[in-house]
Amino acid sequence: MPRQLPLKVLTRDALKALGGAGVRPRLRSAAAVFSVMSAVAATSILSGPSVAEPFSPVPCELPRTDVHHSEGVDSWNSAYVRPTKPIDAVMIFLSFPDSTPLTTPAELAADYFPSTSQFYERASYGRFKLRPHPLKQWIRMPRASTAYAIHRDWNAARRAAYLRDALAAADPKVDFSRYGVVYFVADPDAPGVDSDATKVVNLQTPLRADNTDIRRVVTVFERHPPDRLVLAHETGHVFDLPDLYHAPADDKGDWDTYVGDWDLMGSQFALSPDFFAWHKWRLGWLDPRQVACVRGTKPTRLTLEPVEVGPAGTGPSAAGAAGRPLFGLGGGTKLAVVRTGSHSALAIEARESLGNDVTACREGVLVYRVRSGTESGEGPIRVVDTHPHTSACPENSVYPPLADAPLGVGESFTVPGDRVRVEVEDRTPSGAYTVVITPG
Repeated sequence: MPRQLPLKVLTRDALKALGGAGVRPRLRSAAAVFSVMSAVAATSILSGPSVAEPFSPVPCELPRTDVHHSEGVDSWNSAYVRPTKPIDAVMIFLSFPDSTPLTTPAELAADYFPSTSQFYERASYGRFKLRPHPLKQWIRMPRASTAYAIHRDWNAARRAAYLRDALAAADPKVDFSRYGVVYFVADPDAPGVDSDATKVVNLQTPLRADNTDIRRVVTVFERHPPDRLVLAHETGHVFDLPDLYHAPADDKGDWDTYVGDWDLMGSQFALSPDFFAWHKWRLGWLDPRQVACVRGTKPTRLTLEPVEVGPAGTGPSAAGAAGRPLFGLGGGTKLAVVRTGSHSALAIEARESLGNDVTACREGVLVYRVRSGTESGEGPIRVVDTHPHTSACPENSVYPPLADAPLGVGESFTVPGDRVRVEVEDRTPSGAYTVVITPG
């Protein structure tokens, strides 16, 4: 896939002032009722305290903190919809007076669906369904595309005007009370549309239409065809997942040094874009019994089933590499956790070339650090490179030094600083990994 150099990237201070940058730049390749509104970017903090919905306690869970998109799992931020039941999403296509669309709404809808829904169905083991409802016609905006000054670093007043106009134009055609997710898709060929401006916009003061508060909107400005999995990434923010990439402050350097190819929230180009088991736990797709808490100082032997494989009889019928079924194991342990502090832990999981990860560079046991008090974009999750002197898949990996991060059978590694030793002893006939974890 061809890559582009990133457009202007915000400095770290500017990112904090706006609340984040939304999607990462491409390195490859009835009338609505409005109140005074302030729009801020995807990783911003909503005004007022959020309400936590507590879960059943698990000894090694991390507490959710006040940072936006906290990786804590002891409660759910009720300001966000939790994807544990079907959610309906409306996709609204916006045209402008200064451009005649070269594509149809149906063509643009096909860019994103059913692929986005299929990604989430596989990732959730069939526990979550994202049901798209694309409009069949263009909705005409009242102003030229250039009037909104659409950019990645988007002026708040122009962004607010865009959302106000879009909602007012769409409201006669859309009953917003029916939908949990709203996608506004701009004509990709309009002259004022910047494809690096795609992001989730959180609203400190919600828009209101059809007696419904609209607190966040996905604004899509992608080319046709778009970046692979870009909508799945942005939808992850709607479910309170953070950006896992690293935004270099000097407009130069790698964006993928934190997690490489190992989670969609790191890169939409990732070779292994399925969510970390930690994220599946947060989102409610793993049961507490599938999380093993490793405590004490003695070695703990356990069996880790690959993250990509769900319980028998669940999820879509699909096969991965070599025709192996995605759903056939018993729903056993998917994640091992070693607490390393009050807001930090080591997570250990197995990854396979299956399902959402069918293009994986390497298979094996992945180790990563989790910090629930670290901001989105600041490295709340960081993959541990268990092969620090080698790299892999330089032609396709978003960050080759981490492409071979997993441990294979017969290998072991002691995590620097945490003194936790992880040894991969063997594989079971079903494909699970036998792992021995020894805390320091």
